[in-house]
Amino acid sequence: MPDLLVDIKDSIATLTFNRPEARNALSLELRAMLRDALQAVEYDPTVRCVVMQGAGDNFMAGGDVKNMATKIDQPTDKLRAEFMNRIHDLHPIMYTMRRMNKPIIASVAGAAAGAGVSMALAADLVIAADNAFFTLAYCHIGTSPDGSASFHLPRAVGIKKAMEIALLGDRFGAQAAADMGMINFVVPAAELAAETSKLAQRLANGPTHVYGNTKRLLYRSLENEFEAQLQLEAETFADCATRADFREGVTAFVEKRKTRFTGQ
Repeated sequence: MPDLLVDIKDSIATLTFNRPEARNALSLELRAMLRDALQAVEYDPTVRCVVMQGAGDNFMAGGDVKNMATKIDQPTDKLRAEFMNRIHDLHPIMYTMRRMNKPIIASVAGAAAGAGVSMALAADLVIAADNAFFTLAYCHIGTSPDGSASFHLPRAVGIKKAMEIALLGDRFGAQAAADMGMINFVVPAAELAAETSKLAQRLANGPTHVYGNTKRLLYRSLENEFEAQLQLEAETFADCATRADFREGVTAFVEKRKTRFTGQ
């Protein structure tokens, strides 16, 4: 079986990390397949929402530490180059998730550790089972975070809490993650699949292009100065106003009926 399963149905692309025997640890093969799959669904006009999940009982339990262990006896220069290249190879995934003109949901069951936390933080929305747990964990194997965690975590929880999570590497549950602002929704474990589907379908039926512009606005707000952000607001609103979904939304409002967005 491949390390990543891709299923497209009802305008939703579901990407399933498929290494349950390794708690879906992020192998080199899995990251390459995930990169290619994300880039493919980004430009697939039939896809209006993306769900990322893990096979079996866990979301993703970090990187492939067993594979890392086979590399550590190399000379220092080669070791540095090995891991510099590994981390850079991960970056296209994060770039694509940020850039994608479609909402991305992380559906978290069981463990989200290390790279699993990074992956969840990089998603636009996170829904988790009430028995899921999180740990940044990098410090436990003697290294610092990657996968954009150092960018997203302080912005989600504040610098002091981010320091606590990263420096101590403690494990905490889904409700604690929600209370800190790391995730959006906590649902009973037995209802995770159904609630994820409901959320994904709601987004897939929405104004997809608008969601893309909204993502761009909110993410750019983290770096923009005030005037630049207001200019971007004007540009994205005007762009949306030229689209079919704006015409539909305004018309439906005036006619007092439910909208029928096409994502255009």
